[in-house]
Amino acid sequence: MKTVSISGSLRENVGKKDAKKHRKEGMVPCVIYGGEKQIHFSTSELHFSKLLFSPDTFIININVDGKEYQTILQDIQYHPVSDRILHMDFLQIFEDKPVKIAIPVRFTGTSKGVLKGGRLIKKYRKLMVRALPANLPDEIVVDIAAMDIGSTIKVSQLLRENLDFFDVQTSVVCTVKSARGTTAEEDAEDEAAAAAAEAKEGGAPAAEATEAKE
Repeated sequence: MKTVSISGSLRENVGKKDAKKHRKEGMVPCVIYGGEKQIHFSTSELHFSKLLFSPDTFIININVDGKEYQTILQDIQYHPVSDRILHMDFLQIFEDKPVKIAIPVRFTGTSKGVLKGGRLIKKYRKLMVRALPANLPDEIVVDIAAMDIGSTIKVSQLLRENLDFFDVQTSVVCTVKSARGTTAEEDAEDEAAAAAAEAKEGGAPAAEATEAKE
C-alpha cells in the first residue's frame, strides 16, 4: 500500500486552551491510539493536503519527536463554518495485526455492453477490507471488458487470498444497464446507493477513540 510520512511534536499540555493555541499557529492537534498509550501531538495542516485531496488510501508513518509510528487515518473533525481541520485521529497499526480499511476500486477496460450503447453503473468507489499491513493493496482492480448489457460484477468475484471483504459477497460492485431502459428514477436510486456505500466505507471512529481529543 502507498505510504506517506509526516512529522510532529508532542503536546506538553492536552486541553482546549492548548489546542486553540496550536490552531492559531497553523498547527493541527492530533492523537495516535491503538498502542500501549495515546500519543498527543501537533503538526502543520500543510502536511495533510496529499491525504485529503486524493482518492487513494495511505499508510501514514508519523515521526513524533524522533519516534516513528505506523498508522492509518481514522477520523477528521472540521470547523462547521470555515472547514478548517480541528483535530485528526490516527490508529496505530502493527505488522502482525490485521487492519480494517477502505480500499479504492479502479475500473479498467472498456465494457462491450457500453460499446453497444449501454451505461456502466459504478456502485462502489471503495470497498472495506481487512488484512495484514503487508497484504493491503493500493487498489482493487475490476476488469469490466467482458461485461455485456445486463452483466454485473459482485463482491464475491473479487475475493483473493490474504484479504477479507466486509461488504456482503452478493453486493453489486458495478453493472451495465441498457441506456433505453434506464429511467431518471433508477439513476437517482443508483446515485443514492453509491453515496450510501461511500459513507459506509468512510466508517465511524473506532471504539478505542473514546477519550477526550483536545
